[in-house]
Amino acid sequence: MEQQPVTMSDVARAAGVSVTTVSYVLSGKRPVAPATTEAVQAAVARLGFRLNTVAQSLRTGRSSTAALIIPDIANPFYAELARGLQDALRRERLHVVICNTNADRAEELSYLDDVVRRRLDGVVITPQWLVTDDLDPLRAAGIPVVVSADTELSDLDVVRADSREAIDQAVAHLAERGHRRLGMVAGPTGTPNGDPRLALYRAAARRHGLALPADLVVRGKHTREAGAAALRRMMSRAQPPTAVVCVNDRSAIGVLEAAEDTGLRIPSDLALIGHDDIEVASLTRPRLSTIRYPAYEVGSTCGRLLLERLDGRVDPVEVALRTRFVPREST
Repeated sequence: MEQQPVTMSDVARAAGVSVTTVSYVLSGKRPVAPATTEAVQAAVARLGFRLNTVAQSLRTGRSSTAALIIPDIANPFYAELARGLQDALRRERLHVVICNTNADRAEELSYLDDVVRRRLDGVVITPQWLVTDDLDPLRAAGIPVVVSADTELSDLDVVRADSREAIDQAVAHLAERGHRRLGMVAGPTGTPNGDPRLALYRAAARRHGLALPADLVVRGKHTREAGAAALRRMMSRAQPPTAVVCVNDRSAIGVLEAAEDTGLRIPSDLALIGHDDIEVASLTRPRLSTIRYPAYEVGSTCGRLLLERLDGRVDPVEVALRTRFVPREST
């Protein structure tokens, strides 16, 4: 005869408490006396009870799952962001599903559609190509969205970098070392939000008397390959740069590799600055000067804002996290 599955009522009888108390212990939504919690947990272990999360989802209308939609899962910055988000949401027993878009608009839209169809509890996203109307299905479904990026998307919670001061310090650092002509490995063309880091570098270059000419700004993906190709293109110009700044550390590492292949010495022939301060930035040779953007704090802040939305906050919030310039051997 097939054994019947253990129910929450069975656990309640074994622990000598109500089904509601068992629910509070398992969900963590309400405080329960330590002795009672211990009795429930002991009964769960003894009976081999497993919570039916599908049934729970149907009953509560909540999936206990949020999506993290990112453009490049291979970028260590997003791995650290994911860890911060997961740690923040785990305290409320929310699970995180990671969705990699390869910085492709069709993939972004596909994952948003999945979120709505699966009735996930919320989304944290670093969008590349989305516009405001793309989020209408989530708004209609009442699914909160937190954006990790500088964005023109409206009526959303946003966590972004406050990099003006750090980028100004980086350009001042280059000016003090005699550099007068910059190149930049920037992000792709045509994105709805442009490239805020490029705009900040242009403004800082003007303040400190450095040139950042259009023919030394190379746009592309945030990858090592794009960084390497960008350096080769810059160095083919009649007036190549004496310093290169990059949209992120991965593209800067590509510049390092291309410089070695072409016989350029860093920093004596070419200074180099990245952005994000992923772990490998301090392990390259020479070690990479960069702008530190705290990825773990980005993720945990996104998690906090998402939980606030789920608790009923309505008004959108913007959080600007400070960055700082970290000078190392590459400058």
